[in-house]
Amino acid sequence: MTFKFEVIHQSKKSRARVGIIHTPHGIIETPSFVAVGTNGTLKAIDNVPVEEAGLQLMFCNTYHMMLQPGTAVVRKAGGLHNYIGRKGPIITDSGGFQVFSLAYGGVANELKSRGQKKTDGHVLKINEEGVLFRSYRDGKKILLTAETSVDAQKDLGADIIIPFDELPPYHIDRKVLIDSFERTHRWEKRSLDHHLKNPQQQAMFSVVHGGVDPDLRKKSCHFANDLPFDGFAIGGSLGKTKQELFALLDYTPPHLDPARPIHLLGIGDLESINYGVNSGIDTFDSSYPTRAARHGIVITAQGPLDLRKSINHDNFGPLDPTCSCTTCQKYSRAFLHHLFKASELTAQCLASIHNIKQMVTIMANYRNKIAAGEI
Repeated sequence: MTFKFEVIHQSKKSRARVGIIHTPHGIIETPSFVAVGTNGTLKAIDNVPVEEAGLQLMFCNTYHMMLQPGTAVVRKAGGLHNYIGRKGPIITDSGGFQVFSLAYGGVANELKSRGQKKTDGHVLKINEEGVLFRSYRDGKKILLTAETSVDAQKDLGADIIIPFDELPPYHIDRKVLIDSFERTHRWEKRSLDHHLKNPQQQAMFSVVHGGVDPDLRKKSCHFANDLPFDGFAIGGSLGKTKQELFALLDYTPPHLDPARPIHLLGIGDLESINYGVNSGIDTFDSSYPTRAARHGIVITAQGPLDLRKSINHDNFGPLDPTCSCTTCQKYSRAFLHHLFKASELTAQCLASIHNIKQMVTIMANYRNKIAAGEI
């Protein structure tokens, strides 16, 4: 099965829609949540319960897989699916996010207005050719270009791959932003050209850039529409506040070809997913559910629940009586409270299994509501 996207139902109340993405490793029903498995696994949980929970698309990070174990090893194993023991679809990023996080200090610093270029030597050079990194593992110099990024993703064998791009910070001079904007589109075109020489049944999504500038976003959409990308991923700086993100979701999707799927990069909290679904976003990736689970926060139909609080000490009910995950079927809130208080790693695993299942259920509910004309 080659890549194909079909819209099953388009809402008459909003831009929300129900669709199916067909890939060589199975279907993705949209709108859908995409869990992040940076190193080929979600933190604290292996891939068997992830698939049992019904997660249809998983995100792996090319840059980290390049450094350890090396994409040549993954290729020798038969690709990511064989290497990590996953049957379902996988998406990989380009490594471009690391251009941002290593050069500018990450999202947290950006949102705290500390997004200044670092000088500690992780990113040695950014120019038209690509980015010269120094590995955080062993100090080895690595040149990441449009072509080497695509080659790495060919080794990994993901169903959906991302062209090489740069993620400039929110706090950036406009001239620098425009220079980055234009260069990243040249990188994307090079990535696409290189990919099309040997597609390997992989799909490539363009990354839509432009920061919070509506005109730049529109220009980036037109660039992506005019090239044979299989879908779109809204990336770049997505704003400092929810209001800026939501405004971006109002003015960006309408400029994209509706016959292709739209992904929102790195956003997956429940409030943003709700707005994004109504804005026509098809897939969302985030580490939020598993990160929250590792800190004892689980998602329930009644809202977030902090398992570390003493109110759970002798509550022998499940985390959520409506949930069918193995954690809810076998263990009580009291037991998970005990595990967290005792700092047992099993607590993180069981809570993560539950949160992934909850996200799968939440997205299925969205699809049902859109199909029923409620959204």
